[in-house]
Amino acid sequence: MSTTTPPRLADLRIGAVSEPITVEAISRTHFVRYAGASCDFNPMHHDDTLATRFGNPSVFGHGMLTAGITARVVTAWFGPEAMRHLGVKFTKQVWPGETLTATATITDLAEVDGEGRATLVLSVVNGEGEEKLSGTATVAVPVD
Repeated sequence: MSTTTPPRLADLRIGAVSEPITVEAISRTHFVRYAGASCDFNPMHHDDTLATRFGNPSVFGHGMLTAGITARVVTAWFGPEAMRHLGVKFTKQVWPGETLTATATITDLAEVDGEGRATLVLSVVNGEGEEKLSGTATVAVPVD
């Protein structure tokens, strides 16, 4: 159960932006911990020798690790129970040492079958502003 008090439909505005979620200095330890949690032990995420053999500068992060950071920005704003849709596109690899910042922006507000809905555009960028993930989400919000 979420302790977040969700915003009400009438209090939201198109163009409103979430508080960002920032993860500083993503490390190989983040990758290994995520591998253990997800059971995704692809060596490209933890074996530098193999990753560089295939032309990468080093190991790189799991796409779903970045997606998890993205989901956090939505649930921090609206609560986990509000999520109705989450779709992401991985645009660039995440490298060790990068700082990632996730944000969500409201692009549409509506009432659907008596339920308030907010449509969001999602983005994760590194410290240089390079987009690592883009996506959309739909959340339920109280109407009254």
